[in-house]
Amino acid sequence: MNIKKHIPNLITLINLFCGCVAIVYVSQNNYLMAFYMVCLGIFFDFFDGFFARLFKVSSPLGLQLDSLADMVTSGVTPGYVMYSMFNNSAHEFGTHPAIPFLGFIITLGSCYRLANFNIDTRQTDYFIGLPTPANALFILSLPLVISFSDSLMILEILTNQWVLLVITLCSAYILNAEIPLFSLKVKKFNLKENALQIVFLTISVVMVLLLHYIAIPLIIAFYVLLSIVNNLFLKKK
Repeated sequence: MNIKKHIPNLITLINLFCGCVAIVYVSQNNYLMAFYMVCLGIFFDFFDGFFARLFKVSSPLGLQLDSLADMVTSGVTPGYVMYSMFNNSAHEFGTHPAIPFLGFIITLGSCYRLANFNIDTRQTDYFIGLPTPANALFILSLPLVISFSDSLMILEILTNQWVLLVITLCSAYILNAEIPLFSLKVKKFNLKENALQIVFLTISVVMVLLLHYIAIPLIIAFYVLLSIVNNLFLKKK
């Protein structure tokens, strides 16, 4: 029995388990622990592919397992968080019980992106559309911003249902938008070739040190904007 070929799939299943636990924490309004569990799931999501390449045991089964696990951790969980945020927000749309379910538009967008990623041969050195883990971190950080920010303006913005609806629709769109986003994978230890990644990571670390949880949605937004600038200007040079 070749144990090595099962290690990547086991790591993928741990990612799935983290996603399941995160959903339980969201149901208890414990957004901080939900955020940590999604971060842990994303950590394992990175290493299942790493070990599959290391042991040379990549398989169609592993590919499908990876997408299914991501669907829970980075698809269902952020949709449920947005559902919960709609429930806890001011009722600009009225009190109709169907309104919070709009949050699961994020889950639908994530599902479409994951299915499309499996058949898109272009996304080897870069991403097209925001990866689901990055989107999940963005959405799960929003209730933490509400909890840890002292700004009444931020509180009012992120508890406004119109704002939440815009964030939800933008999230589903950016997941599937035909926008090339640079990858953080470092294939060659070359300063010039990795300058964009180094700049992004350096600024991200500074933002986290200064702003803590508030930095997370800003970092994701910065990643998208920096990619667009790179596409429009830097690549032409």
